[in-house]
Amino acid sequence: MRKRGFEIVSFKADQGLSLPQRQTKQAAGYDFAASEDFVLPSIWKHHFLLGLKMLLHGGKLSAADLAAADAALKPLLVPTGIKAYMQPDEVLMLFNRSSGPLKRRLILPNGVGIIDADYYNNPQNEGEIFVQLVNYGLVDYKIKRGERIAQGIFTPYLAADDEAAPQADRTGGFGSTQK
Repeated sequence: MRKRGFEIVSFKADQGLSLPQRQTKQAAGYDFAASEDFVLPSIWKHHFLLGLKMLLHGGKLSAADLAAADAALKPLLVPTGIKAYMQPDEVLMLFNRSSGPLKRRLILPNGVGIIDADYYNNPQNEGEIFVQLVNYGLVDYKIKRGERIAQGIFTPYLAADDEAAPQADRTGGFGSTQK
């Protein structure tokens, strides 16, 4: 019986992707790589700086200016072409690689990404894992296909004693349980 692991999503099976793996004997995290070239724009784009300047100097931003400045801060989803299977009481947590912020100025804005067991093979995207990233560097960052962008760690979780167990089944992919 398979307990936990990784597979390549079927629609990327012919692209020569590699499954996540640990790099050393005692490494806890499995390195995830980008499945395609991807450009992460710097948050320090014209609209964001203009908006920040206006706010700092007591100016008012129009709704359009505010939306344009705020859009520069929106994280992007970098595809991996990987899905993960695990036991019902386990979760895969995605973390920054230490080189992300230090060398490339890339961060996971949510701190830790959570991949639930029922995300695997969901009907929306077959459970493909995307890494949510923001580039706080001064220039756009070009992620190359195969570049390691995050690390994942499988771990069990505990439920509360008197929890009314959820009855809903997953109906979609990324962010599908948002209310």
